[in-house]
Amino acid sequence: MAVAWIIRLLIMLLAGAALLPAPSIASGMAGDVGKKVDVCVARVAAGQTASSVFAGRVPLDCRVVQHTLGAGDFWALSQPVRLDGDVAVRSGSLWQKRKTVFGLYADGAIVAVSDDVSRNLQLGAILLDRLPARPAPLVRVLWRIEGVANLRGILIGPRLATMRESGWSNLRMAAIYSGFAGMCIALLCYNLALWGAIRHRFQLAYCLMVAMLLVYAFSSSGALAWAWPEIANNDRLRINYLTLGLVAATAMLFARSFFEERVFAGWASPALWAIAAALVATSLAFALLAPWHIVVLERLYLLSLTAMIVSVPVLLLRARHVGSRYLWLFVLAWGAPVVFAGIRIANSFGLVGWSFWVDNSTLFAMTAEALLSSFAIAYRIRLLSNERDEARLQELAARALAETDSLTGLLNRRAFLSRAIGRTGDQLLLITDIDHFKAVNETIGHDGGDEVLRVFARALRASVPADALVARIGGEEFAIVTPIDRSIEPEDVLARLRAERMPFDLSVTASIGACTGPLASEIDWKKLYRRADRALYEAKAQGRDRVRHGLRAA
Repeated sequence: MAVAWIIRLLIMLLAGAALLPAPSIASGMAGDVGKKVDVCVARVAAGQTASSVFAGRVPLDCRVVQHTLGAGDFWALSQPVRLDGDVAVRSGSLWQKRKTVFGLYADGAIVAVSDDVSRNLQLGAILLDRLPARPAPLVRVLWRIEGVANLRGILIGPRLATMRESGWSNLRMAAIYSGFAGMCIALLCYNLALWGAIRHRFQLAYCLMVAMLLVYAFSSSGALAWAWPEIANNDRLRINYLTLGLVAATAMLFARSFFEERVFAGWASPALWAIAAALVATSLAFALLAPWHIVVLERLYLLSLTAMIVSVPVLLLRARHVGSRYLWLFVLAWGAPVVFAGIRIANSFGLVGWSFWVDNSTLFAMTAEALLSSFAIAYRIRLLSNERDEARLQELAARALAETDSLTGLLNRRAFLSRAIGRTGDQLLLITDIDHFKAVNETIGHDGGDEVLRVFARALRASVPADALVARIGGEEFAIVTPIDRSIEPEDVLARLRAERMPFDLSVTASIGACTGPLASEIDWKKLYRRADRALYEAKAQGRDRVRHGLRAA
């Protein structure tokens, strides 16, 4: 019942995300520093300059939803501001060819800064342009954005901050991302070490997913641009799309190997592999082909991610239907990533407003997943360990059953021979047979005869050392093998059998034939058994209830 409510909650959260209001012109924030600014936009036309936009000669739209305008070159003009000193102009990272930022100062001066690579990318994938301090305050900011794909907007999350605030933001984000990277590395080491011990495939699938997530975090955080300043931001975005698609595909692979096989019976397994293949194919297509038909490529990419998200509640319901023992583990660990992935997809479709925290929600959701999945994987390994222990016990029980005489509990003939033949050094073989056993059965019945055999077997076992082999090798015929240096006295065995109380106080005697010799091969066994059997026959012929020794087998 609890699992059903959790599944319903996930579905409700995803549905609720779709009902959130569409983004306004500049909703959200690029990080948590600086002053948020609203902007008005216009498509760039021939002959227009920054001066003409600042002068109001270019008509701007302050209410249009940006992503409805399509791709192209655009102006974006901020609301009036008044800032002194160096100003850090911050905005979210988007697919664009070039961006130029113009600052209008109170004395009429216009300063432009431009970049088309990732030198100014900050942690959190924030684009920063520095407008220098001037004697007069900054009163307006203008962006000229060329070649923008406008998949989520023309300019998202614009903010104006001080360089000090931007520095502190980088420091905070560095702590978050480095902590996440350290956790990923620890999880990789932990699960690879466990895989070395128990060799279960879901651990390798999980390690592959964490490795892909680590690469995605390195790129999406902006750390890649710090390590490789010359990389174009669009190329970094290609890597983002590719690695996120691979994270999703490896997550499907992990789910496939984490659950029991019965969860994926029938159509479920082909459907999962089809979704994983679509994720890989669409992410590769975007990375290699964009900006060619970039809108179509991104829509196909988002559809494959949507298929993955939709498949999760279907998978959970199917796991619940077949009674999976691992359902609650998966729900606990993957609830947050599924919900936030749904919100990000809704944002990409224009259903949810953009924000810095939504844009980075994958890392925070996967942090929660990693912490919880550590417990889930540990519990899964405990179950596997229990299953292996149970299987080992069952195997031992089956082996014991196959080697044991079901009536007496002694070794059967096959097990006795497999253990006796091949021993080194001389061995003592005793062959004992209950006297007049047919008469016993006729007197007290076959059930009584079976009980006599059980009592006789217990007496034999109790009269010999613990390491001696004792077996029932025929109807009422028993055999004992022990090394000659730890041999037993056959007369003592016979005395113990005489003293044993039998059912109905019946008087039961036995005869024993003894012989010593090697048991290194089957031929040795046949020689030794033949001489001991001949001695047993002599004991029977001479009146029974006695021991006779055969010649040593050569």
